[in-house]
Amino acid sequence: LFSLKQTCVRVCVQEAVCALNTLQTNVSVLDQVRREQSELPELQLQAMRGFLRRTGLTVDKLDHLNIIHVTGTKGKGSTCAFTERILRDYGFRTGFYSSPHLVQVRERIRINGQPISKELFTKYFWEVFTQLDATKDSHGVNMPAYFRFLTILAFHVFLQERVDLAVIEVGIGGAYDCTNIIRKPWVCGISSLGIDHTSILGNTIEEIAWQKAGIFKPGVPVFTVKQLDRPMTVLQDRAKEIGCPLWVCPDLEQYESAAGPLSLGLAGQQQRYNASLALQLSKTWLQRYRQSGVYDLSHPSLTSPLISLPLSPGLEATEWPGRTQTLRHGPVTYYLDGAHTTGSMQACVHWFSQEIQQEESSNRLVFAWPLGGPQTGALPCQFDFAVFCPNITETITENNADQQNFSVSVENMLTRCLDNQISWQSLSGTETKQGSESELLIKDRLPLLAKTRTHTMVFPCILSALQWISQGRDAVLATAGSPYLPAQPSVTAKAEPLREAAQVSVLVTGSLHLVGGVLKYLDPSLAS
Repeated sequence: LFSLKQTCVRVCVQEAVCALNTLQTNVSVLDQVRREQSELPELQLQAMRGFLRRTGLTVDKLDHLNIIHVTGTKGKGSTCAFTERILRDYGFRTGFYSSPHLVQVRERIRINGQPISKELFTKYFWEVFTQLDATKDSHGVNMPAYFRFLTILAFHVFLQERVDLAVIEVGIGGAYDCTNIIRKPWVCGISSLGIDHTSILGNTIEEIAWQKAGIFKPGVPVFTVKQLDRPMTVLQDRAKEIGCPLWVCPDLEQYESAAGPLSLGLAGQQQRYNASLALQLSKTWLQRYRQSGVYDLSHPSLTSPLISLPLSPGLEATEWPGRTQTLRHGPVTYYLDGAHTTGSMQACVHWFSQEIQQEESSNRLVFAWPLGGPQTGALPCQFDFAVFCPNITETITENNADQQNFSVSVENMLTRCLDNQISWQSLSGTETKQGSESELLIKDRLPLLAKTRTHTMVFPCILSALQWISQGRDAVLATAGSPYLPAQPSVTAKAEPLREAAQVSVLVTGSLHLVGGVLKYLDPSLAS
């Protein structure tokens, strides 16, 4: 009976996720946001309010979630993870909404740090989906798009589950993001800013900073990490215009000088900035809680860079998969980081370089998609292989609804992989062997040929790439299934150094979607 119940739950969840996927479009979600950007922000928020009303929610109800709202270019997810863990350790019942998910869509909506259960996801999903579907004709509008729906679902879950607070991560930008329906957050945060999503947010760091500052609300405290002068000026001007206090977080060393060394659960120098921001967000939320809903912006502790030590244990206990994460599987060590901008890639390389200094005889690889050419070639590490593949776990998508993406075709992804392969070779100065066919391990898929590049290959899916890299030496991958295609003799021969090396170090980077697909196989518990 227990096995039958598990099967029923699994089937129900798959049906819900498949229904959710119908809210994806054949056009990129980014293209949709791009079109909407021509509308006034108030019109977009008005549309979001309409979706909320159709599910029985209102902006007034969201005021009761005691929200911490966080945006930024890099590190906003890690900041949210630190913040959630700190406040959970205080005994509060926490909600946490983030994106994207790595393995299962349920990861985006967390209660007390854990993805909501399959039973709760199914229950709440159909409550929201059915209500929206039943009212779409009478209101003359269609269903909300994928991310908008998940945002509404998260609000519904947090209200129904009566969380004490909700940590909400912005999707893209701030001013035009659907999470900005939030009217009265308790505190806001901005992590490090950089160039990303330029087609939506603008081509300059100043334009991007303006968009991020769109989450500022009158009278609501805002904390940010140290920024470059130009974006910081924009943030300061926006804070003054909107009427909210803005503070810059101190370096983590300032906390340590008073409280002693602080251990972080997340590796990498950049996480120290995120941790400092999380400490200030947590402290300010606690002060608001203790004041029974009354702001006291003149309180001396609000302007003090130091906090009490009881906040720090949550930093060490924080877990946030796919960000500067290391997994050791026998002779193969995987270094996972979803970096996808120039700045985050530089931080990733710094972290990776420090980690492998302790490794003895290693073959180092980069396994990257959809990383751009200039960023790829800028990696100051001596890799033996560069492996590229699309963000699909297997070529057969059965029972893999959580990681289906209808906004981009497989052909488009494979074409980009080939372009990145060429960029890698061009920037690394590798000699080209004229007249050879590409080492694209896909037959009858694309009418594309590329010149063979030394030590670079393109695989049709994540599983086939992992299996080639591990060469049967990873016991966890041994149970993942058969390779999609048998390796060609020339490809098998190239893998001889991997079979003979005492240790193999693998850097997986370029996309959180890629990292999530890899984790599906390297950490099967995430898919259970």
